[in-house]
Amino acid sequence: MSPSTVTQASHPQLILLVATRKGAWLFHGDRDRRAWTADGPHFLGHTISHLQLDPRDGRTLLAAAKTGHLGPTIFRSTDLGRNWKEAQKPPAFAAPTNGLPARSVDHTFWLTPGHADERDSWYAGTSPQGLFRSEDGGVSWAPLPSVNDDPQLRSWMGTVQDGTPDGPKLHSIIVDPRDASHLVFGMSGGGVHQSRDAGRSWSPLIRGMEVVEGFDAADIAFHDPHCVRSCPGNPDRLYQQNHCGIYRLDRTGSPTVDTWQRIGRAMPSSVGDIGFPMVVHPRDPDTAWVFPMDGTTVWPRTSPDGRPAAYVTRDAGGTWQRLANGLPESQAWWTLKRQAMTVDAQDSPALYLGTTSGELWIGHEEGARWSNIARHLPEIYAVEVAALA
Repeated sequence: MSPSTVTQASHPQLILLVATRKGAWLFHGDRDRRAWTADGPHFLGHTISHLQLDPRDGRTLLAAAKTGHLGPTIFRSTDLGRNWKEAQKPPAFAAPTNGLPARSVDHTFWLTPGHADERDSWYAGTSPQGLFRSEDGGVSWAPLPSVNDDPQLRSWMGTVQDGTPDGPKLHSIIVDPRDASHLVFGMSGGGVHQSRDAGRSWSPLIRGMEVVEGFDAADIAFHDPHCVRSCPGNPDRLYQQNHCGIYRLDRTGSPTVDTWQRIGRAMPSSVGDIGFPMVVHPRDPDTAWVFPMDGTTVWPRTSPDGRPAAYVTRDAGGTWQRLANGLPESQAWWTLKRQAMTVDAQDSPALYLGTTSGELWIGHEEGARWSNIARHLPEIYAVEVAALA
C-alpha cells in the first residue's frame, strides 16, 4: 500500500469494492476522495471475480468467489463486510434438457442487483455462460432455462474451451431502471441479447457489430462483446466495448433503432479502439470512457506502447480525448479487465481503475488528474464504487 494515500478516513462517504485474484478489499474514502482506509483482505487467497453493494439497502454485499476447497460460490454480508456467510444454494446448472450436454459452473463472473421495485432480486452471470436469478438477496440462486437450456443460445455459446483465456463468460447484465422486465446481457462470444418479458424469451442485439476478419458476422457465435453499459441519464442508449471496436446503440424508434454504430473509428489510429472496460457518465449520456489496450497481432493485452491512458468522449463518440495526467508516461505495461473501471456519481465524478499489476487509481475531475490509491494488491479483476449514507 502507499502510506501517503491510504490513511484513516473519518466520516467515509464512498466505498470502493475491489475484487482480485487473491481476495477482496474495501476502501473507504473521505468527503474529498483524497484519503482512503483499506479494509481487507477478505477471502485471502480466493479468486474474487466481482463484488457488489446492494443500492437498495446500502449494506448488503455479494462476492462472487472461487475457492480452493469449496469451488465456485457466492458470499453474502449484510453489515458492509464485517461478517460473511456462504450462499445456501449458489449458482449451479440444472440437469440439461433438449438433449444438451451437461455443464458445471466454473465460477460466477458478474453480479447485478435487480430492479429497485424487486427488493431482494439479483442476477448472476457465470462461466461457462449461464444466467441465474436470486429472489432472496443472494441466499439461493435458480437457473434461467430460457438462456441456459435454449438450444439456439447454447449453440451460440460455443464450447467451454471457447472465448477468453479462462473461459467464456456471460456478463454485462443490465436491468432497465424503468422496467424490471427489460433485461440485457452480453456473452463472450455469443453476442448481446435482450428480453422484454423478464427473461422468458430473448432476442439478439448484434446488428451493426463487426467480427474478426474472415468470420461471418451473421453467425452470432463469432460476436464478442467485452462490456456493455446502459446510460443512467438515458437508458435507451447503450455503449459497448467489443473485441472489434467501440459502439453506441440508440433505441429511439429511428430507422437505425437497435443498430450499433461503431464510434471507435474516431480514436487515434496509433491507439485503436480495442479494450475491455466501458464506463458511462452518471448523468450525461454523451460522455463515456474507455481504456484501450494493444490489440494488434498477437493481442499482448498490455497498454499501447507501455503508456496507459483513459479516453473520453463528450459527444457520444464523435471525438475522443486522451486522459493520462498523473499516469505513468512509459514502461507501464499493465492494462484493465472489463469490470476494473468505474465512475462515481458525485457532482464532479471521479473515475477509478484497477490494474492487472495490482494498482488502484483515482481520476479526479472525470479523469483529468490521476493519483494512486493503493499499490501491490493482487491482480485486480473488478472495481465498483458506491456512496454510503
